[in-house]
Amino acid sequence: MNIEQVYKDANALLDGHFLLASGNHSRRYLQSAKVLEYPKKAALLTDALATLIKDAGIEVDTVCAPALGGVLAGYELARSLDVRSIFVEKKEGGMELRRGFEIKPGERIIICEDIITTGGSALKAAKAIEALGGKVVAFASLANRGICKRVGANNEAKPECKLPNNIPLFSLADFTFEMYSPDECPMCKEGSIAIKPGSKN
Repeated sequence: MNIEQVYKDANALLDGHFLLASGNHSRRYLQSAKVLEYPKKAALLTDALATLIKDAGIEVDTVCAPALGGVLAGYELARSLDVRSIFVEKKEGGMELRRGFEIKPGERIIICEDIITTGGSALKAAKAIEALGGKVVAFASLANRGICKRVGANNEAKPECKLPNNIPLFSLADFTFEMYSPDECPMCKEGSIAIKPGSKN
């Protein structure tokens, strides 16, 4: 499966001048919500992701996603793996489990995102799960920005990666885009204004 083409076909690989969550700027942006807009297409992606996880021998009881961005991907991955799906939500400084969800001691959990950039949100989700006695056995995402190392890729994790190196990251493809600080952004110097196309705009 050509994941980049899937994103292009869904108009989810955007070109322009974008403000990223990190505060940096980029000419390209992944909008995974557009890929997940159609359940059958989402199922194809998470079935492929589930195959990677199963082939690696990872045993899992539950998929947990950080809300809001990871919820659809996490739910579909749980369906693909035939396990339970839960999600954590933001609280000041981290994330927490709400809505009556419970974790059993030692429960094996995969943290799933739509996109992994530095892994900051996924790490907060993992800490919330581990605080309740769960065991994070893997991280997963549809797309990886190439900052963290995924299983099967040749790149090494960059210093900005926040995911622990002793827990595997499964993802369908790397999307490595050049990023610029606002002070060094060539689009800004040309007079362009960065837009934020994510969920908070």
